[in-house]
Amino acid sequence: MVEITSVEKDSLAEKAGIREGDILVALNGNAIKDVLDYRFYLACRHLSVAVTREGESLSFLIRKREYDDIGLSFETPLMDKKHSCRNGCIFCFIDQLPKGLRDTLYFKDDDARLSFLHGNYITLTNLTDEDVNRIIKMRFSPINISVHTTNPDLRVAMMRNKRAGEVLRYIERLAAAGLTLRAQIVLCRGVNDGEELTRTMKDLTAYIPALDSVSIVPAGLTRYRDGLYPLTPYTPKECAAVVEQVEAFAEKCLEKYGSRLFYAADELYVKAGLPVPAEEAYEEYPQIENGVGLLRSLEEELDGALALAREDGEEIPPRRVSVATGLASYGLLSRIAEKVTAAFPSCQIAVYPIENKFFGEHITVSGLLTGKDMAAALSDKDLGEALLIPRASLRSEGDLFLCGMSLDALAARLKTPVFPVENDGFALLDALLGR
Repeated sequence: MVEITSVEKDSLAEKAGIREGDILVALNGNAIKDVLDYRFYLACRHLSVAVTREGESLSFLIRKREYDDIGLSFETPLMDKKHSCRNGCIFCFIDQLPKGLRDTLYFKDDDARLSFLHGNYITLTNLTDEDVNRIIKMRFSPINISVHTTNPDLRVAMMRNKRAGEVLRYIERLAAAGLTLRAQIVLCRGVNDGEELTRTMKDLTAYIPALDSVSIVPAGLTRYRDGLYPLTPYTPKECAAVVEQVEAFAEKCLEKYGSRLFYAADELYVKAGLPVPAEEAYEEYPQIENGVGLLRSLEEELDGALALAREDGEEIPPRRVSVATGLASYGLLSRIAEKVTAAFPSCQIAVYPIENKFFGEHITVSGLLTGKDMAAALSDKDLGEALLIPRASLRSEGDLFLCGMSLDALAARLKTPVFPVENDGFALLDALLGR
């Protein structure tokens, strides 16, 4: 049962007589507890809406097109509280956050609904057989699963949850039901790498064709690890070895199954000093949201945008801009700047690598840069007409960095307009050229 917080004016629900404050009980006799129930059972032409109003049970009949909305709103997008994580993973990034940040940053979600709606990864440890039955019935797909290892005992040890090993059986059930599975392996040095990584990759191939892709991502280690499991970062040589191991296994999969399936994160290539693979190696970028292929995708898009701009013969007025980026993407952004200035000599671009002092030297991705680090690194620089920063470094509302500094505060500190740019080659070129 969920409270209806508003009813859209002139909507099907309002015309039927449903009111704000009514408690939604069921649709066509199916109990409603969250947004997935609601959306699943809403998809029909003849709808019976059961509510309670001041203790009285009421029912409303609505005729509509199958996928039409009826105009109800609820307190939260999920119509329920997020399901929190019950694990104590040895590599958990949230456990490595300093004190004093926004409260929302310390919430650990492990919610299958967010996996379906937003692509979040889940560990399966807080699911029941009933939950899995529901996922299969409603065809949640793809399901994004944090596997880490298929060794049950090791998974229990890594996740510090006694259910972590037994719930691996859910993967087989989901695959057998024909749902698409995407997996990630957060790699911890000396724990689930080497032979254990090979075992995990081999075990996961048992779920083909349901298995869509698997990303292998090194654990992010901040400087706030006092009292936590003693993890250490990979050396460049070790990163190269991981890349070689994953690529060799992926090539065998390509030959046998027609897809590489397994992909090493961009971060491993950068730290190893290796070029990221060509675009075809990423197939359709199934793991791009997990940091796999982001660098290649950005450069390919930029090249396409630049080719179109050259064809148009566009003239760009004189312009000086700066770009702030994490250490991992500094080489790429520098190369992009050279391409753009070669095509448009009137545009001068300065690229500044920002060391992540807030989280520590081992955090090199642009999405975890803070306003404080940018302000400190750029305060004595001539930034030109504008500073471009990665949009991913801001929260979803686009106003605050992880450190709590606002976008406006950074612009005021640097006395320069600051523009967040999406990880998109066309958007980046537009921002560089001042379009």
